[in-house]
Amino acid sequence: MKILVTGANGQLGLSLKAGSNAYPGYEFLFTDIDELDVTSYDAVEKLIFSFNPEVLINCASYNAVDKAEDEPLLALNINGKAVQKLAGLARKHSFGLIHISTDYIFDGKKGSSYTELDEPHPQSKYAHSKFIGEQAIHTARPNAAIIRTSWLYSEYAHNFVKTIRKLALERDELRVVSDQQGTPTYAGDLAEAICVILDKVNNFNGIRTYNYSNEGLTSWAGFAAAIIEYSGLDCKVIPVTTEEYGVSKAARPAYSLLDKSKIKKEF
Repeated sequence: MKILVTGANGQLGLSLKAGSNAYPGYEFLFTDIDELDVTSYDAVEKLIFSFNPEVLINCASYNAVDKAEDEPLLALNINGKAVQKLAGLARKHSFGLIHISTDYIFDGKKGSSYTELDEPHPQSKYAHSKFIGEQAIHTARPNAAIIRTSWLYSEYAHNFVKTIRKLALERDELRVVSDQQGTPTYAGDLAEAICVILDKVNNFNGIRTYNYSNEGLTSWAGFAAAIIEYSGLDCKVIPVTTEEYGVSKAARPAYSLLDKSKIKKEF
């Protein structure tokens, strides 16, 4: 089976690449912006013709949540319009699409875990662009899996774990937001879950949405404290509210725990 991966130099793409040897029956082609501009319909279709994938895993994403408030069109182009093109090509050329979305499409006001049936209410330009991408897939109607995940981290690329470790080496204390709760998710685990779905997506006869994260619930402050403790560093975490922190431009959900019952039941 031929698998085309976009956004391959991000956390998830690199995690997929690292684990790809465990799937000798799959031929992966890993691409990032230098090899493939996902915003170019012609470039993507040209590669589709030459590689002829059976599944495309779209890891390409604009993830700068606060920066998106200043450049919403760029976020929308990558997270929305590019997904529209990929979904249209998946439908046209009959290959399956696996697309990664986010817990940030929810407003965090439910007070309990979100299921796939809960209505999204994006609160930021970033979240809105990701939701537009989901809607584009539903409009195009390919065989597809939309996977919503949360608080991704890994040994690769830029992420919260690396930031906290770096800052903890430089400072005696860190102010970290404590009134936003969710679930940190290891990108390697998400990559494994995607590989389980790979050979099934073309038989979906439509679009299925799944929540996937690791287990548990914490705040950013709790996550930071765990990172520092696990790393054996000496740095105090001072929990603060989002308002007290005062740096973020974009609104974020206060509670974005994802219910994973559906993906556990089906796979």
